[in-house]
Amino acid sequence: MSSYQTLEIKTTRDVEFIDISQPVRDFVRTSKCASGILLVFTPHTTAGVTINENADPAVPGDIGEFFKQRVSAQDYFRHGEGNSPAHILSSLVGASETLIVNSGELILGSWQGIFFCEFDGPRQRRVLLKIIPG
Repeated sequence: MSSYQTLEIKTTRDVEFIDISQPVRDFVRTSKCASGILLVFTPHTTAGVTINENADPAVPGDIGEFFKQRVSAQDYFRHGEGNSPAHILSSLVGASETLIVNSGELILGSWQGIFFCEFDGPRQRRVLLKIIPG
């Protein structure tokens, strides 16, 4: 029984939403934790984690396009790497989500999925999973 796991993610685009619901569900099932809290966290300042609809693949694409159009490079940004929009989007989305584990299963709504959000790709990324029994 492991209560900690790292998911390795390779992104392929500058802004990308990757559905990680299945590997997260698999981790919860193999952890054998009957009840508790699951923390899903990414340790990157230009990425995020969110929960949204995963039934229609257009939804994450629409969100990504909205972000790219609304948060773009500006002359007044001073960050030397030139990726201030990615840092801003990471702060807006957040680096983690907290979910409920009940009866050994992850609790999500019918249409909900867990997404890793890339805002400065392509890159090699990590998502850390930690179950806190309770």
